[in-house]
Amino acid sequence: MIKDKQDREAMSQAGKILCRILEEIKQNVLPGVSTADLNDTAETLIAQHNVVSSFKNYPGKICAFPASLCTSLNEEIVHGIPKKETILKQGDIISLDLGIWYTSKTGKKVCVDSAITVGVGEISPIAQKLIHTAKYALAIGISCVKDGNFINQIAKAIQTYVESQGFSVVRDLVGHGVGYRVHEPPSVPNFLEPSQNSHSGQKLKTGMTIAIEPMITAKNFRTAQKADGWTISTRDTSLSAHFEHTVAVLKNGCKILTLDT
Repeated sequence: MIKDKQDREAMSQAGKILCRILEEIKQNVLPGVSTADLNDTAETLIAQHNVVSSFKNYPGKICAFPASLCTSLNEEIVHGIPKKETILKQGDIISLDLGIWYTSKTGKKVCVDSAITVGVGEISPIAQKLIHTAKYALAIGISCVKDGNFINQIAKAIQTYVESQGFSVVRDLVGHGVGYRVHEPPSVPNFLEPSQNSHSGQKLKTGMTIAIEPMITAKNFRTAQKADGWTISTRDTSLSAHFEHTVAVLKNGCKILTLDT
């Protein structure tokens, strides 16, 4: 779980590239564009930056993930598969989730993960609020990260804020460690069980690199798995929003690695 300074720097370089790719994909989120078009853009940019998708061909229960970009539309929470027939329309919201492998100058491979949710054209007030809440919940979660704090503090802070806005936090999906593998310990939930205490459980330590990713819904938090074996949606078909950053734990705080700074 612990990354040295050199590996964290490599992850920071990877994160800058990932941020740039996501921002460029975001510019293509327009009515009439297919989710397959967005994936094509992602794959072109990945090749241009000489990095590798960490999602494409990732093993699954039914099949490997067939694309580089997860495109989760409206009620879809995560792992939406890009398709030519899925055309964006005015008022939709879409989560763009992307992970990449980066090879440092020393030959070390590291990966980072990030996600944003974007509106297609003019969106409803509830969709705007949902996106804002998920984005701000991520910032609140990140503010809890420093050496010696507990992961449960992140979870409680995110859940408290999201529920104060009238929304729900998904329970079946959590954030995770990342860096040497796409998913590695520790788990980083966005909620606390009633029996849990925020100042207990896994402690954060300097050198950990974690993906914090609030996944929230407009109504009920219960989920449903689609027949493709990948896409997870809200069971009640209410809207969902998702934001994610990869961050490095430091002694007195953290560094967001998936920013272009």
